[in-house]
Parts: sequence; C-alpha cells; structure tokens
Amino acid sequence: MQANAHEFLKDLLLAPSPSGYEQPVQKVVREYVKDFADRVDTDVHGNVIVGRNVDAPTRVLLAGHCDQIGLVVTHIDEKGFLYTLPIGGWDPQQLIGQRMTVWTHSGPIAAVIARKPIHLLKSEERTKVVKLEEMWLDMGAKDKEDAASVVRIGDPVTLELGYQEMRNGLANAPGMDNITGVWVVIEALRRAGSLNCAVYAVSTVQEEIGLRGAHTSTFAVEPHIGIAVDVTHATDCPTIDQRQEGDIKLGGGPVIERGPNVNPRLFDRLVETAASANIPCQIAAHNRGTGTDANAIQLSRAGVVTGLVSIPNRYMHSAVETIALDDIDKSADLLAAFISGLTGNEDFTP
Repeated sequence: MQANAHEFLKDLLLAPSPSGYEQPVQKVVREYVKDFADRVDTDVHGNVIVGRNVDAPTRVLLAGHCDQIGLVVTHIDEKGFLYTLPIGGWDPQQLIGQRMTVWTHSGPIAAVIARKPIHLLKSEERTKVVKLEEMWLDMGAKDKEDAASVVRIGDPVTLELGYQEMRNGLANAPGMDNITGVWVVIEALRRAGSLNCAVYAVSTVQEEIGLRGAHTSTFAVEPHIGIAVDVTHATDCPTIDQRQEGDIKLGGGPVIERGPNVNPRLFDRLVETAASANIPCQIAAHNRGTGTDANAIQLSRAGVVTGLVSIPNRYMHSAVETIALDDIDKSADLLAAFISGLTGNEDFTP
C-alpha cells in the first residue's frame, strides 16, 4: 500500500461519520480525489460522487458507504448526564465501559458509558443484559445547565475514534465498516488505467439506516453496472459457524459474493479478472437480497447489473473492527483491473 493511500485510510478512520452526520469524512474524500477526478459532486443527500471519463455512454458505479453506527443525544437530565438513541445496529454490551465522543457545534466532547461497579451489583443484576435505554453518557458536567451549554439535542455520538496496527498486517478501528469500502472504491478509481466507460466512485451516506444514499446516488448516476464494496464477517475466529457463514479469512483476499443480489455473469467476470491479475479471492454465498448498498443498486430504476465485493472483518459493529490491510489493497486492485478491462459493449444479461 502506497504511503499516501495509507494516510488516506487513517484520515478517513479519524473523521466522524455517524449516519446523517457524514460531512467530516466526506470532506476527506473530496480533498483526496481532487488531483485525479474529472468530476466531483456532492448531492443534497451528502453522497460524494467522483467521476472519471464521465462522457462515455456506458456508466459504472462503485459504491462504498462512509457512514458508521453511532448514537444521537435525545435528553439531558438534571445532573448533566446524556441519554441517546442508537444510529444503526448496536449490541448494547459493546458500549459498556467505552470512551465516547460527542460531536458538538463547538467541537468534540469526551464522554464515557459505564455501569455500576461489580462490587455494587446485586446478584440478579450481574446476570442481566443491560439495555441501551438504561445507559447514559457521562461527560463530566456539573449539571444540566453545564452540559447544555455545549451539547444540543440531536448531536451525534461515536466511539472514540482511532487506528491501531497489529501483527501480520492486521489493523483495528471503529468504523472499518465501512470506511474500508470507501477507501477501496476511491483507490480503484485512482489506480485504474485508461477507461472505456464512465466510472463513478461514490461515497454513499446513510447505509446503516436503510441504504438511503445508495438509493439516491444510483438513481442519479443511472449506471449500467454497479458494484458495492462493504465488509463481511470473517469466520476465522472462535464461536462462528463456518457451515452457515462460510470460510472467510483475514488476509485471504477480497470476497466476491454470489446469490440473488448479484448478476451471475458479472460474478464470473470478477472471478476471471481476479485470476488473470493473480489476485487471491474468496467466494461467499447469500440466499436473498443483502443488507448492503448492492440491494439498492440492483433495484434502482429498471434494474442494474450488480456485483458485491466484500472485505473480511472481525468483530463487526464494535470498537475493534479488525481487517487485513492486504485485503483492501487487493480489493482496490481487483476493481481497478475490472473497470480498466471493460470495453463498454459487454452484455451481462443472464
């Protein structure tokens, strides 16, 4: 991975992007692409649409959603503690004992989520699963007036952002779902050679709350071919049943998905491209439409030839989402080779 691309990844992961509040991470995208994009647009929904060779008649969409799960402030009590609703799908147990950040109009505010110390828990409380509505954020406020002087109802909250590299080329951070997808589609567009098609790499918004940005950006671009890049569950760790979830390894390369959400001829073309470029890949299967931007892309207008490439991710929707850096690098290479190899005259009709 080139140094500038590595820095781009870290910049993305350190920018807050809970669904509905993605402006900081989208600013990072716009800054990075300005030297190689032929066109950069931000629509009223917040999607950043980055195009190359935009006058070609055949259009290709590469979509990675930039939003991460988070919280939104709904109440400040008399003691200055904050209460929230979830943005996206949380396991509440992942939040206990976490450092958090409230993103206010005047800047980030540190906060924590915790519970009573184990010494004070009654026996029945020790076995009880804590519900999200029973949790609060402590920002160190003196009282409600003190908290409300900096925090407004509706302010977004994320896990404390960061980035940590590990052994054997692994890295963890909150928001790998799906900053890695954004990184891959932008890097693929940058790495591609000459293009016969118009290619749009889109940093989509609000995927975690209903694929909303993919709906609007796909409708606008009107692609003939669309490929979503998202994370999928790595199954090379304890407790996950590979018989149901597949054999997906960190470091095994991009995951090319099959199933009703994927055009079968496009799937074959992606596998052939990987083989021709000596890019290792993994195959995963779905039995229905996926919960990714690929679902919205496929069903846009009269239908779009759709593919899905996934990044193996351990511990999804947690503070320590873990990926292999080589997997995202190879995924960008795969999509760059795919779009560079298109003539614009392909027929993907099943």
